[in-house]
Amino acid sequence: MPNRFAPDADMIRMLAAVIAETGLTEIEYADGDRRIRVARTPAPQLAAAHVAAAAPASAAPAVGAGADAPPANAVVSPMVGTVYLAAEPGAAPFVKPGDRVAEGQTLLIIEAMKVMNPIKSPRAGTVGQVLVGNSEPVEYGQPLIVID
Repeated sequence: MPNRFAPDADMIRMLAAVIAETGLTEIEYADGDRRIRVARTPAPQLAAAHVAAAAPASAAPAVGAGADAPPANAVVSPMVGTVYLAAEPGAAPFVKPGDRVAEGQTLLIIEAMKVMNPIKSPRAGTVGQVLVGNSEPVEYGQPLIVID
């Protein structure tokens, strides 16, 4: 009979407490090939949307600061972590605006809990914008790159 993974309820409670204390939106614990991932949906940003709508028309939004919805054709972050635009310091970026990309091509890396997670292009196209900077923290659902 296969060895079934029985999650430890105390571990899940501890991870949930860490999320609550730190304000993270997700956390993952791995032990060998067994993983426990605890995630919460971030609180709605209704108040922030009203403040942004009340801003003067002459104020230009910061790069990467979307209004209510991500830009059209944006690839969004599937996790919380730190984004890296190149494979290593000093290396050329994986992609830059104007580059043609193939479906499945690595666009950037997000480091989460010491694990490097390649973020791949969901479709072929041309990189329109890179909305994040190297070594920046990113949130779940945050727009990263626009593929036209």
